[in-house]
Amino acid sequence: MKVIFAIAGVEVRRFLRDRSNIFFVFIFPLLLILLLGTQFGSSNSETRVALGGGSGTVLESSISEQLEADGMQVESGTAQVVREQLGRGRADVGVIISPEAAAAFNDGRVADLEILTASQASAQAALQEVKGSLMAISVRHSQRAALEQAGLPAEAAASALAQAKEAVQAPRVDIVDTDNTSQEFRGLGVFDLGAVQQLLLFIFLSSLTGAATLIQARRFGVIPRTMAAPVTSGQTIIGQAAGRFGIASVQGAYILVGTALLFGVDWGNLWLTALVLLAFSAVAAAAAMIIGSLLDHDGAATGIGIGAGLVLAGLGGCMVPPEFFAEPLQSISWLTPHRWAYDALAAIQRRDASFSDILPGLGVLAGMAAVLLFCGAWFLRRSLRRAL
Repeated sequence: MKVIFAIAGVEVRRFLRDRSNIFFVFIFPLLLILLLGTQFGSSNSETRVALGGGSGTVLESSISEQLEADGMQVESGTAQVVREQLGRGRADVGVIISPEAAAAFNDGRVADLEILTASQASAQAALQEVKGSLMAISVRHSQRAALEQAGLPAEAAASALAQAKEAVQAPRVDIVDTDNTSQEFRGLGVFDLGAVQQLLLFIFLSSLTGAATLIQARRFGVIPRTMAAPVTSGQTIIGQAAGRFGIASVQGAYILVGTALLFGVDWGNLWLTALVLLAFSAVAAAAAMIIGSLLDHDGAATGIGIGAGLVLAGLGGCMVPPEFFAEPLQSISWLTPHRWAYDALAAIQRRDASFSDILPGLGVLAGMAAVLLFCGAWFLRRSLRRAL
């Protein structure tokens, strides 16, 4: 074991000796999580609605009062301001009132509103809340119009509706679950979703691009010199794999702790999260072994590692949450280790999953790691027999 740890330590030191790796492994992931959380995150504590146009009209005041009465945060401005607020993630839903809509509302006709949603995961749930408020305004307006058409003066109609509202207790409806996707992201913090996605993205990406050090070790004669000592080929291969695994797991632990301390990310049960992290790191390390053993040029290994890492991360839900994938892509995503790890981490983070709940995901990741590690060890053993 001492020999294996020594070889793994050499690999980790060789990886960290490249100063660019320190930036991309430890600094860049946290910066990206901060950027994505600031732009697209949402605390879901209060729905934010940007109201544009119709300043001073009855329709604008009715919508604003109803949204605030329903517990939403309302900001008014122009239509351009509404679009900017949505684009910057500072509002969940935008409602734009045109002059024609305001005039139609005053005349008792149907008023058409333009409703826009942001790209946050919680925007669809916020849209349902806004629709409910607008429906309440529509019902109240229709009731008033019906009374006026029946011959009641406007003031008397308003007074009658107010008295009816006080006299009749409105039925209460508790919405438990109307949209599985909205329900899935309910309660997530600003940085929670982005932290999970970037954790998986960078662990795999750094491991694949780090395969170049394995090629350099073969090219520069590090591995032949190691095997010149009383070290078996099996110890050399296990040591190389342990080095890759150490880099991936240390980076994952750093992102996990860093996001919890700096951004307040709630990872749920830390022991279960650590298990998923170790299983995924093993898959990433084994995949790096394959690239580092099959290729003889470190530049090509870096390019292939970046390309493969980004494609697999995209398919596995590290860029767009897989809950938004269409059905064919949903099935394909389960072929990637990212999707299994994402699903396990999401279950721990959002639903307080137990060990038995994430056991299928851990089993698949362990199986992927075993198969890839066997292939990587076999390719590395074969590469040691040929000259670069």
